[in-house]
Amino acid sequence: MTRKIHRNVWLLSLTSFITDASSEVINPILPFFIASLGGGATAIGLIGGLGESVASLLKVFSGYFADKSRKKRPFVIAGYGLSASLKLLFTLATSWTHVALIVPLERVGKGIRVAPRDALIAHSTPKHLRGKAFGIQKAFDTAGALLGTLLAIYLWFYLGLSFQTIFVVAAAIAFVGLLPLFLVKEAEHEPQNKLSLLGNFNALPRNLKWFILAAAIFAVANFSYMFLILKAGESFQGADAILFPLALYAFYSLVLSTAAIPVGNLADKYGRKRILGVGYACFALTTLGFAFTSGFLPLLLFFALYGVFHACVDGVQRAFVSDCTHEKNRATALGYFHTSVSVAALPGGLAAGMLADAYGLEATFLFGACLALVAFVLLEFKVREP
Repeated sequence: MTRKIHRNVWLLSLTSFITDASSEVINPILPFFIASLGGGATAIGLIGGLGESVASLLKVFSGYFADKSRKKRPFVIAGYGLSASLKLLFTLATSWTHVALIVPLERVGKGIRVAPRDALIAHSTPKHLRGKAFGIQKAFDTAGALLGTLLAIYLWFYLGLSFQTIFVVAAAIAFVGLLPLFLVKEAEHEPQNKLSLLGNFNALPRNLKWFILAAAIFAVANFSYMFLILKAGESFQGADAILFPLALYAFYSLVLSTAAIPVGNLADKYGRKRILGVGYACFALTTLGFAFTSGFLPLLLFFALYGVFHACVDGVQRAFVSDCTHEKNRATALGYFHTSVSVAALPGGLAAGMLADAYGLEATFLFGACLALVAFVLLEFKVREP
């Protein structure tokens, strides 16, 4: 069996690295930008949910048409290019409602690119290496996030640049991320998908449908990272209430980028379902920790655990879906998965924000832990290893 990772995986991972560096120049400071425009916890929860939900339907359509045409690369290039262009809209925002419109627009690009990109990675990689391949993509993605977070701290704290100037820098980086995509090779000898969109859903294995349900329930629990940053800010005073949460977020990115490839290898060796169960459990422990602890050292521990959770879940879920499907409708199946998870993020984000405003952030974290437990039980008892 070949042990070599296809160059498509490395090129797509390089684009993920640069693009996430761009996004994470914006994301860590976004809750503070929203607050500066008059938005509270409910606004942050709404915006976090909208970012994943409004454009989510595009994921299944882009996956379906990518399967139909047997062309993945044009969808990937269009998605990354659109996201880079729409980042410039952040410079025009003068109220938090503008941000609530801009975030889902910017995520339209992600809705177009994600399913075809994941299908291209899966099609370029034999099954026994898919966990590693998706782990590489996630590691590059998160290493870019770490670089972007550190760059955000440097631009904001040490250079004192305005939010608007930082947004322009982020957009410029995103355009650089398009360059590796022009070296990606289209998947060869891929059979054409002749089913309708509904026919593709009906053709999905029953086991995969149970998994998508479990993943969607977990997505309701997995509210925006912005709540973790807000919680961390409560443990510090003055400028430290912004600097230390951003530093902790950078530490989380470091843990995730370091763990993603080893965890992908473990998923290849011991099975996807087992690693996903560990990830769901790590998230439940993380949210319980945020609910009942404060202070720098406990926060350091739980931000690390948050990184381990993402390493166990993000790439492994996509490998699981890829294993359950035939190559002719793999992008569509990944689109259904991503759409289900993204749609679930909106009520999850709203519920998290409303609970935080009404009862405090502790209630938000307890809500996440309870739903994560439900998803874990469903995964363990209804989903089989493909």
